[in-house]
Amino acid sequence: MTDRHRRQILLGGLATPFVLALGPARATPETMQTAIDGFTGGAEVLDGRVTLKIPLLVENGNSVPLLVRADSPMTEADHVTEIAIFNEINPLPDTVRFRFTPRSGLAEAETRIRLNGTQSVHAIARMSDGTFWTAATTVVVTAPACEEVIPT
Repeated sequence: MTDRHRRQILLGGLATPFVLALGPARATPETMQTAIDGFTGGAEVLDGRVTLKIPLLVENGNSVPLLVRADSPMTEADHVTEIAIFNEINPLPDTVRFRFTPRSGLAEAETRIRLNGTQSVHAIARMSDGTFWTAATTVVVTAPACEEVIPT
């Protein structure tokens, strides 16, 4: 092991307490918008055609049920290709993506997500014609998830 390599390890070890003191990583509304722009390629996102069912008030953010559905005939000519879920303050704002084909028959998915406190949750559907449709809601979380509690 070279002296340079030892110094890098030592400096990395010394930096760890400072990084932990900064607190948990959090996204911002701006980083969420950047993730949405990455998904849509900057295209206009229209309200409607998407239903997002998620509790408006949850006691614990560790496992929040979510159901998302997009209105579509699911034919070769007109179908949902993907639905993405984004949130405002979790460490990773691009939470989950679901892919569909006309053979899916229905553009609907159900899952559970973690929420790090009260925030906006957005569902965006990409349609086969290149349009994007959305639904959003604010979820109040009384006990956040995604945070590490370090004992003192």
